[in-house]
Amino acid sequence: MSNLKMKEAALIYLDRSGSLQKFIDDCKSYNDSKQNYAVYRFNILINPSDIVELDAELGNHILHQPLKAAQVFQSVCFIAVKTLSLIGQLQTENQINIVLKLTHLPPLPSYSLDLCDFPLDYTSQRFYMMQGIVIAMTTVTKYTQGARFLCSDEACPLSKGFQYIRVHVPGATESATVRNDFLCNLCSSSLQEDRKFRVLGDKQIVEIITTKALHAFQGYSNNQPFRFQSLTIFLRDESVNKMNIGSEYKIIGIPTCVKTSQTAVCIEANSITFCNPKVPSGISDNLRCLLSLTSGSCWKFTAILANIFASQIVPPGTYSLLKLCLLMSLVQTSDRNKELEDCLDILIITSDTLLVERLLNFSINLVPRGIRHPVSTEIFPTLSRNKYGTGAVSIQAGSALLAKGGICFIGDLASHKKDKLEQLQSAVESRSTTVYISGKKFGDDMDQQMTFPVQCSFWSFVDMDSSSRRNTQKTNTLIGQMDCSLIPANLVEAFGLLINCNESSPCHPLLPTVQHTLKKAIDPEGQLYVASKQFKTEDFEKLLSFAKNLNVEFSLEAERMIHGYYLASRRIRTDSICGPKLSASALKYLVSLSEAHARLNLRNKVLKEDVLIAALLFETSLTLKYGATVFCVAPNALFPFELCNEEYLEQRDIYLTQCQQQLQQFIATYGPGTAIFASDE
Repeated sequence: MSNLKMKEAALIYLDRSGSLQKFIDDCKSYNDSKQNYAVYRFNILINPSDIVELDAELGNHILHQPLKAAQVFQSVCFIAVKTLSLIGQLQTENQINIVLKLTHLPPLPSYSLDLCDFPLDYTSQRFYMMQGIVIAMTTVTKYTQGARFLCSDEACPLSKGFQYIRVHVPGATESATVRNDFLCNLCSSSLQEDRKFRVLGDKQIVEIITTKALHAFQGYSNNQPFRFQSLTIFLRDESVNKMNIGSEYKIIGIPTCVKTSQTAVCIEANSITFCNPKVPSGISDNLRCLLSLTSGSCWKFTAILANIFASQIVPPGTYSLLKLCLLMSLVQTSDRNKELEDCLDILIITSDTLLVERLLNFSINLVPRGIRHPVSTEIFPTLSRNKYGTGAVSIQAGSALLAKGGICFIGDLASHKKDKLEQLQSAVESRSTTVYISGKKFGDDMDQQMTFPVQCSFWSFVDMDSSSRRNTQKTNTLIGQMDCSLIPANLVEAFGLLINCNESSPCHPLLPTVQHTLKKAIDPEGQLYVASKQFKTEDFEKLLSFAKNLNVEFSLEAERMIHGYYLASRRIRTDSICGPKLSASALKYLVSLSEAHARLNLRNKVLKEDVLIAALLFETSLTLKYGATVFCVAPNALFPFELCNEEYLEQRDIYLTQCQQQLQQFIATYGPGTAIFASDE
C-alpha cells in the first residue's frame, strides 16, 4: 500500500510540475524514430521541497534512497506509456531508464559534503551537495548507458525479448554493466549481449578542490595546518562539457567508491550550478569617511590608498607607484562567470626583490583567486593519462587557469626557461593557451587540440642586481629607457605595465624601509603606523570586493581623450623601418587602466581625470621600454611629492592638473585632425 501511495504521489507531481507533458513529448520523439531501443532514457526534474510537501515518504526516498525512488517513477512512467500508447516498440518496464535531476538539496549540514572532512561518506548511496574549483578534466569518452542480453540457450523463453536489460547506475563501472559472466535466471545458461542494441552515452571526468585549498597556492599561512585533496566527479550525458577548468561549481551527486590501482572516492554528478559569490553591500566606515573627505578631488582618494596600502610590508609613502598599480590590477579582477577582458599585467624591474616579492605575496591574498605560482609546477595546462583507465586524456589546470578571474604571480622571470617564457608571451598576447593531444601517444585515432581562455592578470619581476644582468648590462642610448636585454623584447612589450622600483630613488627613500624592517623583526605582529590601525587588511579586502563589481562606462570627454592620446602616441612612436611600436592591445590597456582608476574611486563613470592617470602610467611604461618622446613624463609624475599632509595632496592635484593640460596639448598637436596626422591613420 505504501508503494502504491508513492506511485500516486509521483504521478500527481509529474502532472503538476509539467514533467508529465515533457515525458509525453520525449516519448513521441522515440516513437517517431520507429527504431527499437534496449533502453529509453528520460530525465525528470525534481524539486525536493515540492515533493516533500506532497508526500513526505516519497520525498524521503528521493533524498535518501534515490535508486529506489527512481524505480517508483519508472513504474509510473511505464504504466503511462502503455496506457496512452506512447511508444509502440517498448516491451518491458526494465527498458525505461529514469534519471531524477534534483534542483537543490535542503540547506542542512547533513546534506553538505566538505571536501576537507575525512572520511567521506560513500556507502549511503544518497545525494550530497559539494562545492569546489575544477583543477583538471578529461576529454569526452563513451560509456554504456544500457545493454540487452539474451539467453544463449535458444530453447529458453528468455532467448528472445527484452527481459534482461542492464542499465548504468551511479558508481557502477563499465564491467558492472557489460561483461560475459551473467547467467540466465531460468535455465542458468550464460547470457550473451545483443550488441546492436547497446546504447552509448558521453562521459567526462573532472577533479575539483575545495575553495579553502587555494590558501596553499597563495603562499599564505596562519600557522594552522589543514588537509585537502582533489575529488573526482563523473559527468555523464547532458552534464558533459558543462564545467570549465578554473571555475567554481556547486555539485549535487552521489558519492561512490571506485576501485582502480587504488581505491578512490568519486561523485556521480546529478546536477551542476555555477557559483556566483555574494557582492558586498559597501565598504568599511573608515574608508567611507575618507572617501567623503576627499570627494572634492578625483585623485586624492586613490593617492591616499596607495600611500597607506600594505603598511604591514612597507612603510606608508614608499613604493606608492607600485602599490597604486597593484590596487588597479586587483580591482580589475572578477568573481563573476564572465570573460575577463580587462586584465592588467605588471612587470617590475627592481633591485630589492625580497621586499617586492613580499608586497606582491601580500597583495594576491586580498582577492579570492590570487595564485602564487610554485616554481616546481606548470603555469599552463599539461597532459597526463587518466588514472581511471577510461582511455581519456587528463588535462591539468596549471596556475594560470587556476587563477581564473584573479592574479597569477609567477615570481622572478629569470627562474623560468626560454620555452616557458615563449608560452607566457603567447598567452599574454592572445589571452588563450592551447594544448595539443597526440593521438599516437594517448591511444586515439587522431590528434586533437583544445584551447582555453586565460582570464587572469600576470605579475612578475626582474632582478636588476642579478649577476647575469651586471655582466651583460649595456649603455642605454635613449633617455629614460631601461636595459631589459635579459628578457625577450616581445615579452616585455606583451606586459601592459613596466614599472621601475628603485629603492634608492627619491620615490623610495631607504631609511624608512630599513627602520620598518628592524621594527618588524623585533615585533612581527605589531602595528607600527597609525594607518595600520585605522585601515586594516579587511578594509582593503572589502573595498576591492565591492569596487571590482562596479559597472563603469566612459564619459564622452574621457572617450575622446583616450583615443586621442592613443593615436597621438602611436603616431610619434612610428618609424619607417619597424612601423608602429604600439600594438592594438595598447588601447585595451589604456581603457582598462582608466576603468580601474574609476573603480578604485568607487565611481560608475570614467572621467578625463581617470584617463590622465592611465596615460601617465602608460607613458611611464613606454618610456622605460622605448625611451622618452615629446610627451615627456617624469618617472615620479604620479607621486611628485611626499604625501605627508593635506597641503601636499593639494600640490599634487595642481601638478596633475598641469599634466592634464600638457596631455591635451599633446593630443591637439599630434592627435587626429592635425596637419601631421596622416589620413590613413
